[in-house]
Amino acid sequence: MTILPLLRMFGALALVLGGLAGALWAVRRYDLRLPGRIGAAPRRDRRLELVERLTIDPRRSVLLVRRDGREHLLLIAPEGHLVIEAVDQAPAAPAPTFGDLVAQHAPPAPPVDHAPPKPRTPRAPRTRTRAKPETTDA
Repeated sequence: MTILPLLRMFGALALVLGGLAGALWAVRRYDLRLPGRIGAAPRRDRRLELVERLTIDPRRSVLLVRRDGREHLLLIAPEGHLVIEAVDQAPAAPAPTFGDLVAQHAPPAPPVDHAPPKPRTPRAPRTRTRAKPETTDA
C-alpha cells in the first residue's frame, strides 16, 4: 500500500469523525430532539416526569417519579420493583432571597446620621524653634 491511499483513508476517517462531533455539538448546543410519535403530547403537557435517579449498585436503583402532582419513590431491581413511598406534592413556598436571609439573621444596623459635617476650625500655624547651639566661653 502506498502512502497516497493511506492518507486518503485517514483523511476520510477524520472528515467522518469531525462530522459526527459537529452533529453531537449541535444536538447538545441547541437541544435538538428527534421527532416523536404522531399525536404524542408535547413535552410541556406530559403528566409523567422522572425527577431523579440514584444508582445503589449496578443492578438496583431508586427512582423519584412525578405524576399529576404526586411523587412516587420506586426501587427497581432484578427481583422486581417496589413502591417505597407515594407523596402528594404540596405547592412549594418560594425560596427566600439573600436579602431576606440577611434581614432575619443580621443584627440591625446602627442609625446613620445624615447631618452635614461640622466645619473645621483653622489651626494656628506651627512655629518651628531651632535649638540654639550652646557656646562655651572659655
